[in-house]
Amino acid sequence: MAKFLQGKLWQYLMVLLVVSGLSFALPRLMPGSPLAHLAGSDPALLSTADRTRIQAELGLDQPWLLQYLSYMGGLLSGNLGYSFQKHQPLSEVMLNRLDWTLLLTLSALLLSTLIEILLGTLAAWKRGSFIDGGLTGICLFIESIPAFWLGITLVAIFAGQFQLFPSFGAVTPWVNKSGWNWFTDMLHHLALPLITLTLVSFPSTYLTMRASLSTTLGEPFIQVARAKRLSERRLALRHAWRNALLPVATVFILNLGFAVGGATVVETVFSYPGLGRS
Repeated sequence: MAKFLQGKLWQYLMVLLVVSGLSFALPRLMPGSPLAHLAGSDPALLSTADRTRIQAELGLDQPWLLQYLSYMGGLLSGNLGYSFQKHQPLSEVMLNRLDWTLLLTLSALLLSTLIEILLGTLAAWKRGSFIDGGLTGICLFIESIPAFWLGITLVAIFAGQFQLFPSFGAVTPWVNKSGWNWFTDMLHHLALPLITLTLVSFPSTYLTMRASLSTTLGEPFIQVARAKRLSERRLALRHAWRNALLPVATVFILNLGFAVGGATVVETVFSYPGLGRS
């Protein structure tokens, strides 16, 4: 067990090193100059003295190795850097937007998981029927739809054509940020992003629940329970679900990371003020 955990730890460390190395190197390898954002003006208009001063203040005049060590030291100490666009530390920018991302991702994940468990149970119970084939076909079709295309389609239909929901933002700017009106306005803006992220998160848990429950229903203890003439409802809730939900719990944790990644695309489509818009 210790050797297994040690191997996993080394894998995670290697992934973190590769990701941090890419995030450090890519901005420096891209064409253009960061001085346009750092100085707020065209780098060509800066004097040599100003350019040298700015690079020295930010450590850009040092070798890449020293810059990388300084960058990693900042990450390990919790210093994520400074946003020159927002004019505040990046950690503050992320904290100001984290609550909106958590609201969207956790709501979508909980809603999609609940729906998927119910539909997965129905499909497994009716395995081989028209219901099972229809639900699985719809699920696979949804899985093939890109999140941005689905979001744009929902905006075009429900925000543009029928004007039932807002097309962008999290709240209406002039609404008082307290009370029932603010809460309903927030839910009104949340609807389309939530539907989009719920649908794109849908397939994995549904297929896992269907497969897990189908396997469980074939176990000997289920056959014994049926021989005791237990009702189908009690058979499902008291016997089959307990074992079938174990893989679903694992998928739920894994989907949390994928939901945050998918939220970046959804937040961009709907101009939702989460981490994806930082």
